[in-house]
Amino acid sequence: MATIKDVARHAGVSYTTVSHVLNKTRPVSSEARERVLAAVEMLAYVPSALARSLRSKATGSIGLIIPNNTNPYFSEVARGIEDSCYAAGYSVILCNSDDDPAKQRDYLNVLLTKRCDGLIVATLAQTDSELLRKMKVPTVLLDRAPQNMAIDLVGVDNAAGGALAAQHLLALGRRRIACIAGPQELDISIERVAGLRQSLSAGGVKLPEHLLAYGDFTSAGGYVAACKLLSATPRPDAIFCCNDLMAIGALRAAAERGINVPNDLSIIGFDDIDLAQFVHPALTSVAQNTRKLGQMTAQCLLERIADPSRPVQRQIITPQLHVRGSTVAAPTTNPSNSTSVTI
Repeated sequence: MATIKDVARHAGVSYTTVSHVLNKTRPVSSEARERVLAAVEMLAYVPSALARSLRSKATGSIGLIIPNNTNPYFSEVARGIEDSCYAAGYSVILCNSDDDPAKQRDYLNVLLTKRCDGLIVATLAQTDSELLRKMKVPTVLLDRAPQNMAIDLVGVDNAAGGALAAQHLLALGRRRIACIAGPQELDISIERVAGLRQSLSAGGVKLPEHLLAYGDFTSAGGYVAACKLLSATPRPDAIFCCNDLMAIGALRAAAERGINVPNDLSIIGFDDIDLAQFVHPALTSVAQNTRKLGQMTAQCLLERIADPSRPVQRQIITPQLHVRGSTVAAPTTNPSNSTSVTI
């Protein structure tokens, strides 16, 4: 790899002259400038990003840590972040933590050594909050934030999303409503279940413990949880899943048992990933506009980098329900053998 001294030797000038040409820090004669640029092109010289960062105290890079890059939700959010950062002149370094606190901590330290201008962290172990405070790097958290930590956050109103799902199912005449939650200790999952439970209760319907199962936000986890729920007696007539991947797993479990979705079983997801439109039937989902969420997160960080002293911001998006083919009104009950229930 060519160095600045190689360029200077080839152009017949001093390496300080090369530096002035490339950094535009001092006027250089047109003849010398042309020789330098010709040498740069011929030798395919690339200036050292590290050297530039030491001079300017900026690297033009943003560190992004997400818990699972195979989850389309995080992929779509990351794309929104990358698009906005690129447009602003920043490159993004993507790290996948696998929801492992130790791996996340290692990546935080790696990004520090790379002198990133800012960080976006889409998952954060409580034990890492002190590390962030010590780092003094502009940081924005996505979705999750430790309690009592003054730090920028961009997220969605998870409880409102759970309430939207409950209200929709109740309006459809569904009464045996089950739920596939995410990991039990995860705040966003707890909030979505709480929103669901509260709205069901307001509608005179309970969420019994045997109709609450837990998954891991993967299709496989949703499939396993749905198999458990669909073996209950009486079987649920609707399932709210705390993300779309688990809802897709639930669709598979229902299909294997010959259960008609949406007539015998309505299913709702959460996130509204692009894939939700293309499964069969198309998935009704609580939408949080993943690209917009990514763009808002990037913008929040760029503003923090520009003004580190500005007040802490917490931007919470209100979700919307996108109704598709996986939910319909409950079939009319035969009055001869059961009693119909109205809202």
